Amino acid sequence: MLDLAVGVIIGGAFNSLVTSLVDNVIMPLLSLVIGRMDFTNWFIALDGNHYDTLEMAQATGVATVNFGVFISGVLNFLIMAFVIFLLVKGMNKLFHGKEAPKAPTEKDCPFCQSKISIKATRCPHCTSILEEKVPAEG
Repeated sequence: MLDLAVGVIIGGAFNSLVTSLVDNVIMPLLSLVIGRMDFTNWFIALDGNHYDTLEMAQATGVATVNFGVFISGVLNFLIMAFVIFLLVKGMNKLFHGKEAPKAPTEKDCPFCQSKISIKATRCPHCTSILEEKVPAEG
């Protein structure tokens, strides 16, 4: 339970860090690449009028569809998902590592080549009696 609480707290702090990264670094760089456009001002005013900024539209009380804020949210989600994927993948590799190979549970019948139990003394397919291997004495 304590691990879950720590995970939620760290996740909340990491969310604010990623949001800041997207809003203050990635979105300005992206707007520079596509023509110095501010993504926060990508919106449609539903009253049909043109407003220069989102703040001006919201100050007049007009309902708006905010595409730029949505794009920022999608980038936040993608970055969070990618980092969590890498974190879980790293943790799985760290804690589970390579598992030792399991002992065989089947063998081939030397007469009919069917798969049979490793403990079998007679093949259930061809009814051949299988020789017991006697360990070599050294």
